[in-house]
Amino acid sequence: MDRRLLQQCRRTAAVRGFQHAARRGLRSRLVQPRSHVTGPSRGVEILIDRAGPLLRAAVVENGRLTDLHIDSADRPSRLGEIVLGRVDRIVTALNGAFVDIGGVAGLLNNADLRTAAPTSRKAARAGTALRTGQPVLVQVKAEPGGGKGPSLTMDVTLPGRFLVMTPFKPGISISRRLAQGDARGQLSQLVSEITGGLGGGWIVRGSALGAASETLAAEAEGLAVAWRAVERQGSATPPATLRQGPSAAIRAVIENGGRPVAGITVSEPSLRDELAAWAPDMAPLIRTEPDALFDRYDLEGELIRLTERQVPLPGGGSLVIDRTEALTVIDVNGGERPNALATNLDAVAEIARQLRLRNVGGIVIVDFINMASRADAERVLDGLTRATADDPASVNVYGMSKLGLVELTRARRGPPLADLTGR
Repeated sequence: MDRRLLQQCRRTAAVRGFQHAARRGLRSRLVQPRSHVTGPSRGVEILIDRAGPLLRAAVVENGRLTDLHIDSADRPSRLGEIVLGRVDRIVTALNGAFVDIGGVAGLLNNADLRTAAPTSRKAARAGTALRTGQPVLVQVKAEPGGGKGPSLTMDVTLPGRFLVMTPFKPGISISRRLAQGDARGQLSQLVSEITGGLGGGWIVRGSALGAASETLAAEAEGLAVAWRAVERQGSATPPATLRQGPSAAIRAVIENGGRPVAGITVSEPSLRDELAAWAPDMAPLIRTEPDALFDRYDLEGELIRLTERQVPLPGGGSLVIDRTEALTVIDVNGGERPNALATNLDAVAEIARQLRLRNVGGIVIVDFINMASRADAERVLDGLTRATADDPASVNVYGMSKLGLVELTRARRGPPLADLTGR
């Protein structure tokens, strides 16, 4: 895509969005936008560098690593990639089809099919909706891992910091994280004005509350321009990649949510240019610092610790994390600390953090310390559910057994950290 064209479209959209909002009298009633910089000790810092074949983006809050995104040149990420694939074969036993996306076949489940005119309320089936050799537009929603190939979907999305474009699902959806009230309704109306004429549908993320209308307009126009570029390649010969997925640097910004950003430090000018072109409003926050960027906050040491089995807890005790072919097991140890509930509650926050940083996917079994009452168990379950609520990957917590075992699943999005770092 031509960068100058994209920037011009964003400037046009910003003016148009401001005019729409002002004309409807919405801008004066909206919550005022948050400043990205909230003070020397507040807001997250994003540090991005290259180390050999690795592009690494770390998010640090109050001096503590909270998120980590890594791309490897030896194992390029295809997460979020939009591909014109070709149906390789229908597999009734798996309720789906294998689609050649170039160099690998991904699984397209029935639940991820999209039909132009569904004939019933029942889910479409690959055997009737697709045929072998047929071109099909898909997006990679999970990378290969655990002996499985990539997972695909026909529900294509283009994510931004504040909005997500859904080309095949018209309408506007508001994140459940935004409470009901006047601000929610005003935000929905503003986005309707901004996206009018751009086509497709739009998901309004929680981070959009408080964002300036011109910033929302610029992002919406940029996403629409990107989708038109995909559409123009519709006559390509499959398999063909129509749009690359976001890099680790971009993912770090997209998945930061609504947290204010105090600053972004990159190790080289090309990374600065990539981020500034993608989010022009954040350009003033970006600075280049080439020397030993990850030595700050001991991030190199943190990466090593993230591949170790044992994780200390702040109030005493520890976690022991073991990864197997079928699932990941986390054992909570109290050590000499006598209070089981307190140790389990300390463990909850660290478990949620470790799942994100290690990029754990699939089934996870947590063996909490046995507690005296069901009420204590409910407190731990509620704490684990709340601690994982902000995870960019979908997490489902399924309850606690009489033995204190908790089952949960985390959507598989890419290879575990240990696979990328080789540790």
